[in-house]
Amino acid sequence: MESTDDSSASDKQAERGLVIINTGDGKGKTTAALGTAFRAVGGGLRVCVLQYIKGQWKPGELKAAAMLPRFDYIPMGVGFTWTKTPEEHMTALRAAWAKTQEVVLQGPYDLVVLDEINYALALKKLPVAEVFTAADVIDLLRRRPPALHVVLTGRGAHPDIVAYADLVTEMRLVKHPYQQGIKAARGIEF
Repeated sequence: MESTDDSSASDKQAERGLVIINTGDGKGKTTAALGTAFRAVGGGLRVCVLQYIKGQWKPGELKAAAMLPRFDYIPMGVGFTWTKTPEEHMTALRAAWAKTQEVVLQGPYDLVVLDEINYALALKKLPVAEVFTAADVIDLLRRRPPALHVVLTGRGAHPDIVAYADLVTEMRLVKHPYQQGIKAARGIEF
């Protein structure tokens, strides 16, 4: 008679949440994370996207997320660094980090996307380290529920977070329409 032990190696592996990084100078980091989120919702998982930096736009993904069950999309930023004062950005980063801790540690989610958190950590224009550091992010990832998947996006992923992650993809810019003077296309880039 076969064992019906529920703690098989494959079951334990399936219960382990992954840490995924989408970084690099190329386009597609957030898009790839949203593809993962879309797949997760289709698989019956509960998803939360917390958006750092961006936040003033009403992009297509925000509208699409509102149409999906089990998909919370929370813009936390106040826009690009040149659009607001450093104080406004720091206030937004504090709120985003507090919400991140709440969602990762206590939220009802299976997948959390921290959109642009890598870029936030890499900012030289703001004293982000007064709010959180790469070590703080790693500590939070270590304390997350074991089955929680987390995707971190944005340019300039910190080397220590890259070393901690299970999957890292670097998007490389080969060619972009902006270089040819073509404006961002609604539904394609935002």
